[in-house]
Amino acid sequence: MEAGEPRHGRLWIWLDQRIGLKDLEKLARKKEIPVHRHSIWYYLGGMTLFLFIIQVSTGILLLLYYRPSAEEAFESIQFLMAEVQFGWLIRSIHAWAANLMILTLFVHLFSVWLLKAYRPPRELTWFSGMALLGLALGFGFTGYLLPWNELAYFATKVGTEITSAVPGIGGFAGRLLRGGDEVTGATLTRFYGIHVAILPATAVALLGLHLYLVQRHGMSVPPGVERKGGAARVMPFVPNFLLRDIVGWLSALAILTVLAAYFPAELGRKADPFLPAPAGIKPEWYFMFMFQTLKYLPSHILGIEGEVVGILGFGLGGLFLLLVPILDRRTARGQPSRLFTWIGIAIILYMVLVTILGYMASATR
Repeated sequence: MEAGEPRHGRLWIWLDQRIGLKDLEKLARKKEIPVHRHSIWYYLGGMTLFLFIIQVSTGILLLLYYRPSAEEAFESIQFLMAEVQFGWLIRSIHAWAANLMILTLFVHLFSVWLLKAYRPPRELTWFSGMALLGLALGFGFTGYLLPWNELAYFATKVGTEITSAVPGIGGFAGRLLRGGDEVTGATLTRFYGIHVAILPATAVALLGLHLYLVQRHGMSVPPGVERKGGAARVMPFVPNFLLRDIVGWLSALAILTVLAAYFPAELGRKADPFLPAPAGIKPEWYFMFMFQTLKYLPSHILGIEGEVVGILGFGLGGLFLLLVPILDRRTARGQPSRLFTWIGIAIILYMVLVTILGYMASATR
């Protein structure tokens, strides 16, 4: 053993001989994290990953009791919450972790935007991150229906009708999601398969690519910090940054536990397709700004249905977000790009403001 090397037990030595743990340890100890006034944003990626792990863990526990059919889905969740020890807590943690994961993803996305961390050579890191955000929203949309309660049923009906309004492929996409022309047990089965198989497999593959790219290129230093010149301060990833990361994870776990314990997920009433939709049907908060925007649009704009115009607008907006590393040429050349900074701020303000207005409108009904 070389001088200064840490001592390891027999298990570590046994594993090192077979999978090369020593090389991974050297890589982790060699990795350094830039230190500057914006370094706090570096912890959001790890926190999002931690919440994803919580999602997977609690989701597996829920699978042990859940039955994906229109006849048994609601009753299986009811049994889990009422009869299984801590079943209500596991479901509440799963529900709140989904919301916190999407929230941290949005904050992570816009922190990367405002710090211009998408500039070369990190374009693929941005693209994979955008894809992961899309998958997270897909998790939220498909998971919402699984309890088969009336709010989830009618919200899914509205959501799939909006999907069907997309020009060209909308009708096909809507029928593919629903398994027919209406939201039925076939829709529940499809959403279940997408939620527990297709999306997780895709997410793990994309997550592996994203983590590799972050490791390959390291943490981005904001252009403003780079332009000031001088030697950048750094901290070792192990143990300094990792310990701070763990503190963030434990803080997120504490917040998650408090939310789940004091504001548990409700089940409501079982879905009945033959009853009228209850008052106050609305999507989850992360879709609210889109839902409310569509309500603000007139019935027709230049002879085109307002809903279609809105959907096309959101599609173009999503494409713009995806292509930001390509469109922002000034940042790519190392020059200040105030235009894209203000565009990012405007998008944040719009999403927050319209979401608040959406909830205010729902509360007054």
